[in-house]
Amino acid sequence: MQFRSLDEFLSEGKDLLRKGPIGLILIEDEVEVYSTIRHHLDCGIKTLICFAAPGIAIPEQVLDRVHAVEHDMLTDGAVAHILNSVIPLADGQWLYYCFNAEYLFYPFSEHRSLPEMLAFHAEERRDAMLTYVVDLYAGDLDAHPGAVSIEDAHLDRSGYYALERRDRRDRILERQLDFFGGLRWRFEEHVPVRSRRIDRISIFRARPGLVFRPDFTFSDEEYNTYACPWHNNLTAAICSFRTAKALKRNPGSAFDIRSFKWRNSAPFTWHSQLLLDLGLMEPGQWF
Repeated sequence: MQFRSLDEFLSEGKDLLRKGPIGLILIEDEVEVYSTIRHHLDCGIKTLICFAAPGIAIPEQVLDRVHAVEHDMLTDGAVAHILNSVIPLADGQWLYYCFNAEYLFYPFSEHRSLPEMLAFHAEERRDAMLTYVVDLYAGDLDAHPGAVSIEDAHLDRSGYYALERRDRRDRILERQLDFFGGLRWRFEEHVPVRSRRIDRISIFRARPGLVFRPDFTFSDEEYNTYACPWHNNLTAAICSFRTAKALKRNPGSAFDIRSFKWRNSAPFTWHSQLLLDLGLMEPGQWF
């Protein structure tokens, strides 16, 4: 189905939000739209809804398997507006969101579906899952000046760290951390302070009253935790070209960056085991 606006979708397409997991792909440009959709369909997402400006076309190969909503993702507050509009209508369903040129990986994702993983996660009484945004970038910027290449993708194998998260009164928030690393850390002089974190709660269960905040956290602080009080829980990773794209498009950084590769770069193998080996996601008790 296709909808000419977010309001039309919320009015006429709300039945699509009754069976999850539901994927929301927020399309900012035309880069790797097909591969993003294809990857998430393969994960087992039941309903996939793509939000994109009218000038961005959904590839015909997948058009009959997704629902398209016309919405300009480059307007201020677009992400929060979409999520906070969808959450009340998807009560009890698992939601997942990402941008184009981003790819979800979770432990054993080559052999286990997303619904399987979420069923286990729910049994552990968890309603949200921490995902690390792992920057991908083309190894050869001369060949790929836009910094995006599926065949020549690289990632950083080290340089990740976490700091205690504090509230406005400077009190430590229990089981919450601010995570940093990747291109946002190595090129932080080109990245606004508010955009340097690489943690995102990309998978969560919708419920009435839940509010998504502009800093990619939720109004329910338990949703923002990386684990329950008793043991480690599952986490996942979103492997993303988004930062690399931005750094090469921004006039303030494009000409300063000749290559993203450094001594700790490694080819991305498009396999969850690499992310597990690097400690970029956690299997918890799921085997």
